[in-house]
Formats: sequence, C-alpha cells, structure tokens
Amino acid sequence: MKYLFAFLIYISIASPAMARKSDSLWMARHYIKIEQYITMRDSVRLFTAIYVPKNNSEDHPILLTRTPYSCAPYGKDTLRDFWSTYQKAYLDENYIIVIQDVRGRWMSEGNYMNIRPYLPNKKTRKDVDESTDSYDTIDWLVKNVAHNNGKVGVLGISYPGFYAIMAAASHHPALVAISPQAPCVDWYSGDDIHHNGAFFVMDEFDYDVPLGFGFGVPHHVPTSVPPKTFGYPVHDNYKFYLEHEPLPSLTKLTGDSIAFWNDIMNHPDYDAWWKDRDARRAVKDLKPATLWVGGHFDAEDNWGAWNGYMAAEKANPGKAFNKLVMGPWYHEQWANNDGTHLGNINFGSNTSAWYQQNIEVPFFNYYLKGEGDISKLAKATIFVTGANEWRNFDQWPPVAKKDVRFYLQDNDVLNTKPPTAASSYSEYVSDPHRPVPYTEDVHFNRTRNYMTDDQRFAERRPDVVAFKTGILQSDVTLTGNVVAALQVSISTTDADFVVKLIDVFPDSLSYNSVNIYDDSEPVLKYPMGGYEMLVHGEIMRGRYRNSLEKPAPFAPGEVTPVTFKIGDVAHTFKKGHRIMVQVQSSWFPLVDMNPQKYVNIYKAKKQDFHKSTIRIYHDSQHPSMLILPVLNN
Repeated sequence: MKYLFAFLIYISIASPAMARKSDSLWMARHYIKIEQYITMRDSVRLFTAIYVPKNNSEDHPILLTRTPYSCAPYGKDTLRDFWSTYQKAYLDENYIIVIQDVRGRWMSEGNYMNIRPYLPNKKTRKDVDESTDSYDTIDWLVKNVAHNNGKVGVLGISYPGFYAIMAAASHHPALVAISPQAPCVDWYSGDDIHHNGAFFVMDEFDYDVPLGFGFGVPHHVPTSVPPKTFGYPVHDNYKFYLEHEPLPSLTKLTGDSIAFWNDIMNHPDYDAWWKDRDARRAVKDLKPATLWVGGHFDAEDNWGAWNGYMAAEKANPGKAFNKLVMGPWYHEQWANNDGTHLGNINFGSNTSAWYQQNIEVPFFNYYLKGEGDISKLAKATIFVTGANEWRNFDQWPPVAKKDVRFYLQDNDVLNTKPPTAASSYSEYVSDPHRPVPYTEDVHFNRTRNYMTDDQRFAERRPDVVAFKTGILQSDVTLTGNVVAALQVSISTTDADFVVKLIDVFPDSLSYNSVNIYDDSEPVLKYPMGGYEMLVHGEIMRGRYRNSLEKPAPFAPGEVTPVTFKIGDVAHTFKKGHRIMVQVQSSWFPLVDMNPQKYVNIYKAKKQDFHKSTIRIYHDSQHPSMLILPVLNN
C-alpha cells in the first residue's frame, strides 16, 4: 500500500511537468520558429518571431501581436509557451503566430517612444509612427511567409492593445480583424497614469523607474537582456510613498535618465503633448472588424476599452463590425484559465473560458479563415456582476436605461428624494500626512483585488463619509456611466474627491464559496455578512473640475459644484442588499497625495501640504447626488 501511495504522489507531482513536456513536443513537431528582422520604410529593423505550421496542405491566417514587453524567448530552438493558455486553440487551427518587438524595445532597432503619437498626415518616408510600422510589418509578412492565406489579424492586450489600434490605422488591405483588449487609449483622462488629472503614482513609478520594472530605462542597442533594477528600500507601499512625498522626492530617485517620467513631471495639465498621445485620434475610418475587450475590475485599463469602443462608434457610424465585450475581470483575466472569481467575489462560472470559446477564437476564425458564424454577436456583450449573467445589448449604454438621481442626505442616508433641509452637510478633515489607504492590508505591489475589496475599513475612518439606501425590496441593475454631482466646500485652495459606488451585502450571509476553475472543491474564504463590495470608484483632482486643460483653484469656504463621471458599470444590486456611496479626498498610494494647496503638484515642497476641512453639502439649495443608470428591464 505504501508503494501505491508513493506512486500516486509521484504521479500528482510529475503529471503537470509531463503534460508541459508533451505539449512542447507537440509544438516542436507541428511548428517551426523563424526569427527575422523586418525593415521599415525608414530603414529601421524590427525583430520578429514567426511561428509557422509545418502543415502545408492549406494556407494559413496570420495573427500578429506587436509588443514592448518582448517577443521572448529568443533563439530559434526556444519556443514561446502558447500551450498552457487558451492560445493553444490558435495552434490547433494552424495559425501563423507572429510576435514583434516594437521600435526601440528589446531586440528591435530605433528609438522607443511611449505611446508614440499617431501622424495622420505623413509626407515622407521619415514620417513614421506605429501605424506605418504595422503596415510595413504586415506587408512583409503576407509577401514573404510561405503558405499564408493573405489575411491578417492583430491581437493585443494592455499596451499591445494600443498597437492593435494603430495597426487598424495603417489601412493595410490584408488586415481584416483586430482586437484591442484593455488598450491604453488616453493616459491622462482615465488609463494607467492619470484619472481625471490625478496621478496614479504607484503604478507609474513601479513601471517606469529602475526601482521597479525599469520600463523607462534607455535602450541604446538591441538586447535580449532585461534592464537592471535595484529594488525598494521599504516593502510597504503606503510607507514608501508617504516617505517620498512630495513628487520631487521620487524624481530625485529616478535620476535624469528616465525621459518619460520627466515628461510627466513637465506636463501637469491636459495639454497638446498629452492630446497627441490619445489613441482615439486613430480610430477614424476603421476598416477591419474590431472587437474591443475589457474587464469591469481592471485596475489599469478599464477606461480604455469602454471609451475606445465608444469613440470608434462615433467616428464610424454604421460600421458593420465594431463590437464590445466587457467581463467581470481583472487586467488580462479573460486571457487566463480561471475566470471564476476575483478576490472574495464569485462570478458563478468560468467567464474567461466562455469568452475564449464563444467570442474571441470564433471571431478570428470567421474573419481570417471564413469558418463559423459570428454575425449574431451583439453590439455589446456585457457580464452583469451581482446577477452573474451575460447580457446582450444593441448599443452601449442601453436604450432601456434611465438616469436616476440618488441624493446624499442627513444621517448618512441615500435615496431618490430631493433633500429638504435648509442647511445640511457632512464634514471631514483630509490630512495629507495620514491619507486614506486604497486597501486595508499592507502590500508592496499594487493589488488587483482592491477593485472588489471590502470597504468597511474605509467607512470606519473619520476622513470618509458614507451614505446608503435602505434594504432593497427588489433588484436594481445599473448599465451605463455613473455620474457624481457633488456640492462641496474646502478650507484650502485644492483637494481631490474620490467617490466609490458600493454593494452592501446582507448581514445574514456567512462565508463565500469560491470555485476554482478546475472544478475542485469550493474553498471557504471570507465572512461575507455585511461585505461592502467596491463596484466602481473614481477620483477627480479638484482643480480640474471645470476643465482638464485649464485648472482653477477653489475659493476657501465657498460652496462649489464638482461633477464628474465615475465610469461605466454593469451590476445588479440584489434584493436584500443596499447601495452605498463613500466620499473621501485621498486614495493612497494608488494616487499621489494632493497638497491641498493650489501649486504645481509635480514641483511641490513639503511645506505646501496642508490639512483641509471638506464639507459635502446635502441641503435643498446644494444637493449632492449620484446619477445612476438604472436598467428598466
């Protein structure tokens, strides 16, 4: 018996490794890898890895990804691990898979530029951007890779999603389908680096600077060696960033070699420099079929998928195939094996596998191979959290939604009745030396789970105010953009406003049951009675309340309207739950701390940081509200 037991343990340990080896052998038997420098019109050469099926009985479509994150592994005998992901489906379909290091990154030549501006009017061969590099790459591939069928698709997640948009702007006739997934669209308004002018310092510093990933380290010659990083002196992000406020302290750590960090520091407002980097400038006259994909709980690029799709809709009225898919996912979760849950929130099924099998792979098969039928795909295929179901809509936002005002009231109440009090407000003191953390735990790296985290820790702080409805007597489903319309006063000349939409679970709940994607036994993880699930939150840097281009100070003590979009949501507040709104003036260190004095924050000094007394008004003359897009059916 003991030998049988030992054998079973050996099999359980060895099986995954054996399976990986078997899959890699399958790849080696069925594919060859070509490493090729492709010359662009200005003579710069881009390093490209091309995986070609050995099956020559038919011609094959090309699926291209252009990336700044490396097409590694390098070397003709080392193969990328496609087989442990859903992309094995493309191998089974005999796709030619192409991955390219973009200009100036890794093994490619040239000068790298973050979010290289799109040039709509090119006059010479020296006028290059990501659309021309896409065109030249596609042109070389269809003319030089044997047994291709002349049809190309471009797939990109996150930053590569930006390159997918630029590929569409190339207008190459062989490009028939693109899928920008969580694309970087506008790094000032809502993606990655800024939200409504507020600087998401933790992600950007960790991403760009040698202390973190070192993405912004200069690239002088083609290399397969990652940049040298140095590590953080403190592995507590709240402590580290608090000790390195104001921002010039972080700038000092970067030295003078991180060009993009310095560009950010020198462009505090939404000026022409930022506008030139808005990918929506390139979505006019879209020719390829376009599938936009994103996640409700994407901490990086939730904004890009929604707003890229809507910009394409507006710029291309009547376009035959411009579709949107939004699921209940963290960044890239739709491309992973497990789409059953995020943090403590269960989605009821493996949403990632459903999307891969029913939407993405059929989309590319239809347009690149002429197989299957994708024509019945709705304009917007949206997963409604809370209800845990996929819904199909003819447009986004849906025609059937109605904007309903939910007013902040005395005694921490939220309801649809306009306030009647002659004078009423909620007050807190925002202290830049004790900012509100974005999560209750101590972390080093920014978490992805904070997008659905329990917000009870924040409600209990004196510098957060909360308002909630009574117990809901029926389901309330929101589908569309949530708008915060606050009436505020502050004792200083600037402040931030964070508004969080929260689903309060019934006290009677016990523990959640999170199902792992491989159908193993459920795991009891977290007490869910009274859980305050963050549905969506957003920040407005107060100085930009009127315009991102032209900031303006507050007049201390003067009641001032602050209105901004929280973002698109698709969520059902179930019967027995409550709707809650939390308002605060810091979200640290997710967002840098506003000094609460009207100065250039990127050049601020320690003495510029001041406490501010914040009042949120909710009386008959100064009603504050959330405008919620309530679905009527």
